[in-house]
Amino acid sequence: MKKAFYWFSNPPVTGQSTILVLRLMAGGVFFWEGILKFVYTNQGLGRFTKLGFPMPELTANFVATTEILGGLFLLFGLFTRFTAFWFIIEMIIAILSTKISLYLGTSPLPLPPAPPKIGIWAVLHEIRSDYAQLLVCIFLLIEGAGKRSLDAVLKMKQ
Repeated sequence: MKKAFYWFSNPPVTGQSTILVLRLMAGGVFFWEGILKFVYTNQGLGRFTKLGFPMPELTANFVATTEILGGLFLLFGLFTRFTAFWFIIEMIIAILSTKISLYLGTSPLPLPPAPPKIGIWAVLHEIRSDYAQLLVCIFLLIEGAGKRSLDAVLKMKQ
């Protein structure tokens, strides 16, 4: 456990400066999606209720808050590995809770507006954003935030 905590809390910070582009993409998407969960009920409480999450209001607000804060952490490159790990778990849960029922044609959420509406092709189309976010978070978990990050600034001060 000690080794795992050390690994998470000491990410590499020598990665290319262009890692910033990936952090801006993923952090920005998580940040604004978190805000949308508070602003639009169908993205927050309504969605979590339809999906059958326990305590949907608490769950939706918790997820929205972690997306806003975590999105900011990714944007600034702070606590990058911890944040990326959290978002990996979140994206896996999001995929499992929404895409299996889409595949089976039993989704409580509105079906895609244009064909394909159910099945593997519908899933592959609808999963594109989740897939991109998941893979960027896996990259950030492994590579860290890069040179242009608060993680790098903090490491220089040690």
